[in-house]
Amino acid sequence: MVAHVRTVCFQGVEATPVDVQVHMGPGKVLFNIVGLGDKAVTESRERVRAALAASGLALPAKRITVNLAPADLPKEGSHYDLPIALALMVAMGALPGDALTDYVVLGELSLDGTVAPVAGVLPAAIAANAEGLGLMCPRASGPEAAWADAEMPILAPISLIAVVNHFKGTQVLSRPEPKVADALAALPDLADVKGQESARRALEVAAAGGHNLMMVGPPGSGKSMLASRLPSILPALRPQELLEISMIASIAGTLADGRLSDRRPFRAPHHSASMAALVGGGVRAKPGEISLAHRGVLFLDELPEFNPAVLDSLRQPLETGDVVIARANNRVTYPARFQLVAAMNPCRCGLAGTPGHTCRRGPACAAEYQERISGPLLDRFDLTVEVPAVSASDLIGARRSGEPSSTVAARVAAARAIQSDRYVSLGLDASVTNATAPAAVIDGVAEPDSAGLSLLKQAAERLSLSARGYHRVLKVARTLADLDGADNVSRLHVGEALVYRTGPDRRVRAA
Repeated sequence: MVAHVRTVCFQGVEATPVDVQVHMGPGKVLFNIVGLGDKAVTESRERVRAALAASGLALPAKRITVNLAPADLPKEGSHYDLPIALALMVAMGALPGDALTDYVVLGELSLDGTVAPVAGVLPAAIAANAEGLGLMCPRASGPEAAWADAEMPILAPISLIAVVNHFKGTQVLSRPEPKVADALAALPDLADVKGQESARRALEVAAAGGHNLMMVGPPGSGKSMLASRLPSILPALRPQELLEISMIASIAGTLADGRLSDRRPFRAPHHSASMAALVGGGVRAKPGEISLAHRGVLFLDELPEFNPAVLDSLRQPLETGDVVIARANNRVTYPARFQLVAAMNPCRCGLAGTPGHTCRRGPACAAEYQERISGPLLDRFDLTVEVPAVSASDLIGARRSGEPSSTVAARVAAARAIQSDRYVSLGLDASVTNATAPAAVIDGVAEPDSAGLSLLKQAAERLSLSARGYHRVLKVARTLADLDGADNVSRLHVGEALVYRTGPDRRVRAA
């Protein structure tokens, strides 16, 4: 007789069904696991053996073969421990043969028989619910699984003994309740920023349209301070967006206690980050920073200090909204629709253009420093704004604060609502913003008036705008019109968009 238990393997954020098959027969005493598993799957034998022994069960002196089907699909991770152990218990008669027919099972076993939390429970629960099945997962991951469906059967045992007692009827496992993250600290407020009106305006425009933003200024001018306040003016997550973010966090194992958070991600990796860390990859093709920033913000401080090859790897995800990690025997796709915000000094010494400062290296200092950023990547920034230095004398005794984040967020939310209604009426998703709208759509919804079109034609010739640059100017102009509540894009909107496109001493290049 062959015992069967259903589980899953993960390909990106998708959960693919896996059938755990256990056969016990005569022959040399052996415990084999086949099915193209990685090191963690191979080591599962010892964890399962010890966990069963701690639960009062000993493996029989038989030839035991565990097959993870389909056999040609790579299996990774420790979540196969629990389904293997339960399939063995079915084969040994410790559990009824039909007890687990309607469940997808995943969980890691400790040596004392307790079930430890694993990554990927939320995608597994969604996949199981789509097939009309229930889910068995570790108790610590139960709140995460409960978000898949309010009516879905979910068992969250703390140990193997709890599973046996549940099916015997001596200890009924209650369904876990979905939980959200505890109240987090308040986000930094824009009211803390004194001055920098141009940068604040650019930040608002970037938030309203989902545009990529580059800030250039000397050290201490407030670039990082401004970037950290962008999440406080972004609109709330839609349910679909929350689900997408949570699935990626589940695969990455960053959901604490299975609690979901309704905040947009804000990721700020150090400039020493590798390509695998930023884009994703590694032995198990884990999601990188750009996927963890999905539907949120990726902030790259000291942009020229990043490895140029790492920066150029962002070009394709910025256009498509996803990233494909290819391996010799596997191909994984992760969503990566993020808003890129970058900050940099104007030169290596950081003070180029500052009044009263003369760089000893001359103009070459700024040119060589900016050359570390490729033209195609610069072409993908919709807004480039100068953040000038603020002297200590400007701050001493300063009482006047700028607008609070709540006021700016209200204007951003109104502009986003206009965009959502516009693109839904055109048959697009409600999450589409001006920055992510297709070029063919932008040509229609952002067509300037005659004066604006004339200005745009002159600027396109003078600045040698690429096709991408032309459409990005239109997208920013459309966002500016939405902030003003205007139906049409005027010359004023086009002019301001062109100012952001050129920026301070920006090298205009085509991709």
